[in-house]
Amino acid sequence: MPDLLIELFSEEIPARMQARAREDLKKLVTDGLVAAGLTYASAGAFSTPRRLVLTVEGLTAHSPTTREERKGPRTDAPDAALEGFLRSTGLTKDQLQARDDKKGQVWFAVIAKAGRPAAEIVAEVLDSAIRNFPWPKSMRWGAGSLRWVRPLHSIICLLSDEGGANVVPLEVEGITAGNTTRGHRFMAPDEITVSGFDDYAAKLRRARVMLDSAEREAAIRQEAANLAFARGWEIMPDDGLLSEVAGLVEWPVPLMGVIEDRFLTLPPEVLQTSMKEHQKFFSARNPKTGRIEGFVTVANIETPDNGETILKGNQRVLAARLSDAVFFWENDRREAKSGMADWAEGLKSVTFQSKLGSQADRIDRIAQLAREIAPLVGADADEVEQAARVAKLDLRSAMVGEFPELQGTMGRYYALEAELPAAVADAARDHYSPVGPSDDVPSAPVSVAVALADKLDTLTGFWAIDEKPTGSKDPFALRRAALGVIRLVLANEVRANLLLSLRLKIFNFEMAEIYRQGFWDEGSLFALEIARDKLLNGDAPNTVGACLRQAFADKEPQLDVFDKDSRELAVLTKTAEGAVSLLAFFHDRLKVYLRDQGIRHDIIDAVIAMPGNDDLVLLVNRAVALNDVLKTEDGTNLLQGLKRASNILTQAEAKDGVEYSFGADPKFAETEQERALFDALDRAEPAIREAVRGEDFPAAMQGIATLRAPIDAFFEAVQINTDNQIVRRNRLNLLSRIREAGRLVADFGRIEG
Repeated sequence: MPDLLIELFSEEIPARMQARAREDLKKLVTDGLVAAGLTYASAGAFSTPRRLVLTVEGLTAHSPTTREERKGPRTDAPDAALEGFLRSTGLTKDQLQARDDKKGQVWFAVIAKAGRPAAEIVAEVLDSAIRNFPWPKSMRWGAGSLRWVRPLHSIICLLSDEGGANVVPLEVEGITAGNTTRGHRFMAPDEITVSGFDDYAAKLRRARVMLDSAEREAAIRQEAANLAFARGWEIMPDDGLLSEVAGLVEWPVPLMGVIEDRFLTLPPEVLQTSMKEHQKFFSARNPKTGRIEGFVTVANIETPDNGETILKGNQRVLAARLSDAVFFWENDRREAKSGMADWAEGLKSVTFQSKLGSQADRIDRIAQLAREIAPLVGADADEVEQAARVAKLDLRSAMVGEFPELQGTMGRYYALEAELPAAVADAARDHYSPVGPSDDVPSAPVSVAVALADKLDTLTGFWAIDEKPTGSKDPFALRRAALGVIRLVLANEVRANLLLSLRLKIFNFEMAEIYRQGFWDEGSLFALEIARDKLLNGDAPNTVGACLRQAFADKEPQLDVFDKDSRELAVLTKTAEGAVSLLAFFHDRLKVYLRDQGIRHDIIDAVIAMPGNDDLVLLVNRAVALNDVLKTEDGTNLLQGLKRASNILTQAEAKDGVEYSFGADPKFAETEQERALFDALDRAEPAIREAVRGEDFPAAMQGIATLRAPIDAFFEAVQINTDNQIVRRNRLNLLSRIREAGRLVADFGRIEG
């Protein structure tokens, strides 16, 4: 069985594309080989900046001969039907077979396909893979039509076995496959002839090329750590940068440099970001001082002076970059010390979103909402508002203009320069968090309040203007914002009526739009405040509507948000629908989050169906307790009993046209099992209600679990649909008590199984 070696040798492939390209090459070729009837034992893909490589071991030498039978039209069918069948099979009429079928004789075609040699199949598959390779970006060069990420120079396509190695006949746009490649661009540029993968890898290493990207990463990590250890420093870990740098070099040579003293006053995040973004340097930290004092750059060549010239060049470029950073830092500090008023004024001209106003408008909204959230998280409302008003001012700073990824981080430094409280400064840094699933969740009360306000303003704003995520599209990262809210609420156990808060925020957006378009005046503000307060208190829409009717008594129905005959009701309807839709969006994100915690979606559905489902802490506590119970044997059996009771009851209610929900009386019980179930329910129901009232859901679940044995015994011994109608009704009403006992803790009907 031969082994296959493929190398596609080109100009430098962007580092960020290499990992995906390896997998794409492997999939395209192996899937093509298998589809053509070949099998293989294993496959591995590799990449360097100048080459994509695939090795396939244990490839079959030929595809098998196949025999396919295809059923055609009846023998007495019209000629047109037969001709179409013959065209599809490529046969003639005398090659068909007439066979008996249920409806008479039918033509059958037996199509035999001879096996093909592996070389022929490999050539077809590789040609297709090269021409249809899914590069994120590609280019054409010269006069040819081939597109590749960078100009493609040569192709190795080699089948080797015990008898030797053979080049697969293949030509793609004038590039003929062969058995030669080249080593390192500078240290070993001569042509290399190879006879198989092992020979190829060994000769490349001698030619100063490490083929495996994982090996290059390990070499960089180890040598950088050794260089830092020699100086008493440590390398700041950065797996993303490590992967990128490994994709930039074929023969990594780490070199250690020192940062000039004049730049050590810069915040460490500035040093690290500048070196990483501009020069792909790893930062080296001195644990004694806590400062970043050095760097590691990775060269792609060994030099006679051990990299001294390379380091000097890098030092000059780094000095220029950091000089710019010092200039930005000093200017920004002066603005921060003066109170950042110019930055605040500048944000008035920065549009957040065309329908949602400027960044300054957004800051006003966040500050107001953060004050409302402050009591829920135990934060000082004045500090929270102050933090909300300064948290985004660094967006106007020169440093964040140069390094947008430092927004928030620089905000903390500038708040400290302005001599604001530490809690305010920390909130400026933390209010974007959590961004990704691995980010830490803020826990300081001021930070939590501002972070929640920031994300809720984004969500309610885009919901109010009907800009919701659709399918895989989420241009405003609203899914990430919702998950951030969920993690903040759960990690800090924030107890809030989320639906009411969402209604209020969306209502405010609707009113702000009315005010912006000039259909609001000072005389109407009093009515607006009354309507807002009533909405906050959960009053019925018609009560709030009366207030709005007063406010709009003299207005013409000129806005789309108003119904012609009942403008205020249209606003309230839109507000309510938007809030319910947004809460459902939170529930969907919560399902994703809890699924990663090992809780099934149907268990979450069962607790979402309960009252209070806009209190996410309450909802999750229910789900966790229910999940724990259902993992036990008692829980599994109890679930079956509850579902059986519900199913029988539902069928009986549909048949009889009545609802069995009241009147179960133990005096009509005919069996010991019925009386035992009555007693068990009498004991369990008060205990479950008390546990639910106290939010002790494990105790509530244990209470419902005590019903498992009497429910099992009841169904084992008792016939529900007896001929005695009085007894039947009593038993159905008893089933209703079982169903309602379950509904005290969850909607068990939504749980699968």
